[in-house]
Amino acid sequence: MPLYVNVHEAKTRLSQLLARVRTGEEIIIAKAGVPVARLVPLENQSVPRVAGSAKGKLTIAPDFDAPLPESLLEDFEK
Repeated sequence: MPLYVNVHEAKTRLSQLLARVRTGEEIIIAKAGVPVARLVPLENQSVPRVAGSAKGKLTIAPDFDAPLPESLLEDFEK
């Protein structure tokens, strides 16, 4: 069940209300007892990936795809 607050309380306690929203709670803001807004957590806050954004930040060793030593392969096969 959502928490109902009036506009004045929402302005006074906005940081606290946002902290509650971050935990998944829904807050309804009312003016003169009439609901006018709903605070809900964002569903997806991921940033889109940009192709090439890691250019120059990675290096791959020349022997990256070389065969593994037998002793290490044995550990994987256990």
